Amino acid sequence: MSKPSSIRLRPVELGDLRTIYEYQLDPAANAMAVANPRSEEDFFSHWTKSISNPEIVARVIVADGVVVGHVSVFMMNGRDTVGYWIDRAYWGLGIASAGLGLLLEEVKMRPLYAMAARSNAASARVLEKCGFVLTGYEWAEATERFPACEEAVFRLG
Repeated sequence: MSKPSSIRLRPVELGDLRTIYEYQLDPAANAMAVANPRSEEDFFSHWTKSISNPEIVARVIVADGVVVGHVSVFMMNGRDTVGYWIDRAYWGLGIASAGLGLLLEEVKMRPLYAMAARSNAASARVLEKCGFVLTGYEWAEATERFPACEEAVFRLG
């Protein structure tokens, strides 16, 4: 696959949820992110609430007209936090960095935080390309969504 000629963001719509649900099931993506896929019921419940919450900024990443990922800002553990996920078919094309960069142009609040499994070097590179600085590591206890692991904590601003 070649690098897309255009990347843009738009608000997540209900019609995008099936696409986002399907790519969050990918075993390789979950292994890299140290995540567990959500069940269909939990996924749709979570995302329906998220896109109707005015305090959450949720955007799909559209590359050459195709929804290839999402990026968002949400409150987690008392910190404004960014998160993103790219369909594995589009890894390695600079889409995560471009999508996060576009979100950071739109969302002016600072500081922003991000967490990535310590083993997730690709996510660390994306964050550093976008100006985030590694501040340290924290042990994250297991949840339904995430297995216990050491997380790298990043800060912007």
